[in-house]
Amino acid sequence: MSYGAGVTDAAIPAAPQPDPLAAPGVRRAVLTVAGLNAAYGVLAAAVAVAIGSVSLLADSADFGEDAAINVLIAVALSWPLARRATLGRVLAGVLLVPAAAAAWSAFRAFPDPQPPAVLPLIATAGGAALVNGACAWLLARHRTGAGSLSRAAFLSARNDVLVDLAIIVMGLLTAWTRSGWPDLVLGVLVIALGLHAAWEVWEAAGDERLAAKELAA
Repeated sequence: MSYGAGVTDAAIPAAPQPDPLAAPGVRRAVLTVAGLNAAYGVLAAAVAVAIGSVSLLADSADFGEDAAINVLIAVALSWPLARRATLGRVLAGVLLVPAAAAAWSAFRAFPDPQPPAVLPLIATAGGAALVNGACAWLLARHRTGAGSLSRAAFLSARNDVLVDLAIIVMGLLTAWTRSGWPDLVLGVLVIALGLHAAWEVWEAAGDERLAAKELAA
């Protein structure tokens, strides 16, 4: 909400700002999450290449994206509100990376999708769900502590849990149908989640930008 020039400073409600005391806790949380994502992303990528899974490969790329996002958030926590808003909008674009990766992989496999090996797929996705669940839990209490930045990290971890559970279901469908199509259909889910998360972070960054302008006025 914007305010007119004739409104006095006393009449303007204080713009919501991150609690400075929460920054150390947020930084520890996002750095822990970054390390978990980087480590498991390497493992997921190796398994995905070995078994030929489109959805798991896209998920491993998402682990790398999450690691990068959380490192950037740790660096930016000491920045002023306006710069955080700018980075928040950049991160909204970064959230689209795994969706684009899934779309490209699906496009390449579309003519003749091959079913991935089911057991290693389900085992790796199950481990990924546990890792991402732990990350979401670590970030949940801080998801508003640094505005759009911590919101970006939390939404990404939350979405990853949903994707991992979907991969497990897809693995069961693959075992039943012996088809590669469930692996491709899951790419649509990854794209939808990425677009939705990016939009939410973009909106949160816009609110921060507006708050920064009101403080500067």
